[in-house]
Amino acid sequence: MTTIAAILRSRRGDAKVGLRFEDREWTWAEIVQESSDRAAALLDTVPRPADRQVHVGILLDNVPDYVFWVGACGLAGAVLVGLNSSRSGAEIADDAAHADLDLIITESRWAATLAEGAPSAPVRVIDTPDGEEDAAYAAWLAPYRGAGLPEAEPAADDLAMLLFSSGSTGRPKAALVSQGRLGRLTDTLVGRLGIDRDAVTYLYTPLFHGNAVMLNLAPAWHAGATVAMVRKFSASRFSDDIHRHGVTFVNYVGRTLSYVLSRPEDPRDRTSTLRLAYGTEGSVADVLRFAERFGCEVMEGYGSSEGVFRINRTPDTPLNALGLPANGADVRVLDQETGEECPRARFDASGRLVNPEAIGELVAVGLAPTFEGYWKNPGAMADRVRGDDYWSGDLAYRDEDGWFYFAGRSSEWLRVDSENFAAAQVERVIERFPGAVAAPVFAVADPVTGDQVMTAIELDGSHVFDPSEFGAFLAAQPDLGAKWWPSYVRILDRLPTTGSGKVDKAPLRRVAWATVHDPVYVRVGRTPEYVLLDAAARADLTARYVEHGRAAHLPQEESPA
Repeated sequence: MTTIAAILRSRRGDAKVGLRFEDREWTWAEIVQESSDRAAALLDTVPRPADRQVHVGILLDNVPDYVFWVGACGLAGAVLVGLNSSRSGAEIADDAAHADLDLIITESRWAATLAEGAPSAPVRVIDTPDGEEDAAYAAWLAPYRGAGLPEAEPAADDLAMLLFSSGSTGRPKAALVSQGRLGRLTDTLVGRLGIDRDAVTYLYTPLFHGNAVMLNLAPAWHAGATVAMVRKFSASRFSDDIHRHGVTFVNYVGRTLSYVLSRPEDPRDRTSTLRLAYGTEGSVADVLRFAERFGCEVMEGYGSSEGVFRINRTPDTPLNALGLPANGADVRVLDQETGEECPRARFDASGRLVNPEAIGELVAVGLAPTFEGYWKNPGAMADRVRGDDYWSGDLAYRDEDGWFYFAGRSSEWLRVDSENFAAAQVERVIERFPGAVAAPVFAVADPVTGDQVMTAIELDGSHVFDPSEFGAFLAAQPDLGAKWWPSYVRILDRLPTTGSGKVDKAPLRRVAWATVHDPVYVRVGRTPEYVLLDAAARADLTARYVEHGRAAHLPQEESPA
């Protein structure tokens, strides 16, 4: 199978249950039929532009219609564009305009948000506020009920999707995903993830994110497995859903494992049906704890929506490492300014990286021609492509044995007292603090010169932050660099996240220590002592910025409301 359309067609007539959602089920044959109905309506009622394929924007939670529209666009040769529901109406409209949408499918709960931005593309709403199918939507589809599969099949180089990035470091970029690339990737992942016809996948990551389609829905469709889908992720419901549906596979991204582990253990967890959890950016401690709690394998990997290369773990990969490039790809760690290969990483007895110059950008040498690009974004293209090489935008280092280690995004370099280091190095240390669910690290401007380190910590429900305990903990960590100590510590009930579930550092950086909603602790000199930053201390700190001519670097004050 070389296209996603061929994979979608392969389930025609299959009586196996393919989708469970709330109290309903659909067989794969019914899913293909629902997709064919929508494909027929799309082909008949939405004119195709002269210079490109039809682009369909989907602004839905994880509901069955989203699955049917994934199928419809794939079968009809239209381009599926997932719209991020965590963005404002104006931002969504901007994304829609950038993606040249010809049609937007949404639900009543997002209709008002969408209307705020007044998108130019026509909008169809699938339901009424009381949960019934919208009459106009039903009438639009009615003439096409029972439609056959489209006569024409898309070519391998036709676009299948535009996948928007989270936008946490700037305007979201829309990565191009062709029918052929998605088909080939699905062929590969079915075997790698062990998804067979008896598998049950748990689909909770939002379908506008490539992680949900590429690592869950598409492989399950290929194998004829069953997809147990929920509208949104819930840490408190996770375990019960696993046991109720007999889930065998789950994918994750960001801090999902931490959130699940922060909930009380279900007595059934140790004997769960889970075989594999596959994802990225889980901490070593969380990976080990999750595997023990659910009696399953947890596999970390590195990849991106751009899809140029992957780095996978092998059985002998060191705990903290990403692994090795798949398929023998020539991946190197290069200095961002000189383009020269960085020296191999060296570690002290505690495992701390002792030569920070080993950190550089992950670069796939000679693989730029395989990068399909971004939609209407030559600037972003130029950031990724230099000659024949693909620059990923991610930081890493590589040890003497060739293992790669993730060091954060290229925008997450910190420089304190002339020392450069990556935020991910510090995060790995702080996240070992008892009760920490996540602890993103970022730079804030020093009132005199340069930067200082700040962290925001979300604790699980069983812990209360004790500044003395925190200071003593940091002092006891042998792999914490002297300049890595956080100058400020913000304690939150819940960290902000992007639509894909990753921690969103942008609002944390913007407000920094100026929050009025959460306690912030400040380090006393170079000691392990932390004290509360009260209103008087905040005013004194603000005055120091003004005194030294750095008022422009002051964080944005948070609204008391």
